[in-house]
Amino acid sequence: MVRFRPLIHKMEPYVPGRSIKEIAENYGLKESDIIKLGSNENPLGPSPAAVKAMAGELESAHRYPESNLEDLYEAIADYAGVDGDQVIVGGDGADEIIDVLGKTFIDPGDAFVVPMPSYMYYEYTLQAHDARPVHARWDVEENRLDLESVLDSIDDSTRLVFLCTPNNPTGGLIDKKDIKAVAESTDALVVVDEAYFEFAGVSNVDLLSDHENIFIMRTFSKVMGLAGMRIGYGLGSPRVIDYMHRVKPVFSLTRLSHAAALATLKDRDYIEKSAEYSIKSREYLYEKLKKFESLRVFESYANYILLDVRGTGKTAAELSEELLRRGIIVRDCTSFSGLDEYWIRVSVGTLEEDNRFLEVLAEIIS
Repeated sequence: MVRFRPLIHKMEPYVPGRSIKEIAENYGLKESDIIKLGSNENPLGPSPAAVKAMAGELESAHRYPESNLEDLYEAIADYAGVDGDQVIVGGDGADEIIDVLGKTFIDPGDAFVVPMPSYMYYEYTLQAHDARPVHARWDVEENRLDLESVLDSIDDSTRLVFLCTPNNPTGGLIDKKDIKAVAESTDALVVVDEAYFEFAGVSNVDLLSDHENIFIMRTFSKVMGLAGMRIGYGLGSPRVIDYMHRVKPVFSLTRLSHAAALATLKDRDYIEKSAEYSIKSREYLYEKLKKFESLRVFESYANYILLDVRGTGKTAAELSEELLRRGIIVRDCTSFSGLDEYWIRVSVGTLEEDNRFLEVLAEIIS
């Protein structure tokens, strides 16, 4: 009989959200009528320049991707304000960067710290490296990091500390001085997840110059409009980046992803327009949702809004299901450690999609 690692027996598979096709079939809906507000995507779609660049690579699909990504490293470095040797790129979004961090820093039994609730994929990915999760606290009531809980969670076994800012799913920011305090309290690598930083207008790249143990993680899946191409990147000290490159798969970035990323970075007008539109949509949703007396609405610096729905008399699962039946996908946050069964996360859409969501929500609640 084939034998598996004992650790694998304990792992549960990651369950992604249901697809638009599946929802359309289950509820007798047209795919074109379904509004997806559950995955924090760019409602405007990709840059036309990226689409054109990808089309130009299709005839080369039989060729391996380039192993030399210097042009992309330099383009990202220019965008982020760092040097090219401070950049690493992953071909499965930021998820690959998390996996490479595990390969680089984690031995079986080592610990990593995450203030909960936060992005669940840190824990899902690192469990395969036999890492031990230590949960610090995100203060949901105040929507801010509980710094003392993070500092108290760090010990000699800690190898990684994850700080998501804006935090997913709450949308709150972490103060720069708190990030510095964590970095100065430990030799562990402090991973600052800035997947949504463009929507906040706040970056912590300036901390890299004085803190070798700070690493910033970002993605092309949000404001860059390339979630389907799976491109993530990290920024850190040249020494950290060098060691990570020793274990990173060489050909993980596809030819199409490479072309799309370069083209998008050159289209700064598109990036700026995308950020501005999502911020406009977020503020519109926030102001409208605050008028629902049965909802508790959290101010957000990302491209999504967290809602406490217990005042509706429905759980998140029940409300999400009723929205699905009407063709609207939101994120039921019941699976997020640190939240109970009464929270949903709503991504920004186009203004037309926002209004449709608000109309349906009002019908359900009333």
